[in-house]
Amino acid sequence: MHPPSKPRRPAVRSLEELRPFVRDGRYRLGPHATRHAIAEGFTERDVVMTLLHGRELARYLDDRRLLVLGWLPAGRRVRLPLHVVAEYGRPRWVDVVTAFIPRDPHRVVSRRRLALMLRPEPEDAAARAAAGAAGDAGQDERLG
Repeated sequence: MHPPSKPRRPAVRSLEELRPFVRDGRYRLGPHATRHAIAEGFTERDVVMTLLHGRELARYLDDRRLLVLGWLPAGRRVRLPLHVVAEYGRPRWVDVVTAFIPRDPHRVVSRRRLALMLRPEPEDAAARAAAGAAGDAGQDERLG
């Protein structure tokens, strides 16, 4: 009989390891990221530039995701922060789960908050409002 196998640990990737995939066009913007881009006025290029030149803020190892901070030019001397959540669950591929302009750019998103942000959208507005109220009530970050 074989000895019991150890549970596999999630692959740990860094932003540096994901950049070649993005450069080669091996990425996909998810619907959540696309909705934020339309609503907040940034583009796919802004998301790509964040992934290529941004800074890794947090790793969510269990979810195989990274939170990346980049900057959007908003004027001659004004830049807005852009947060991008990239998932590396598939080999040699990057899924952009969400991207948004944070209300409080200096606060790293908590694991609980990230889970709420990435939860599939409820079917009706009442369910969405309930999900938001159940999250971090009174905090400055958005649900998505």
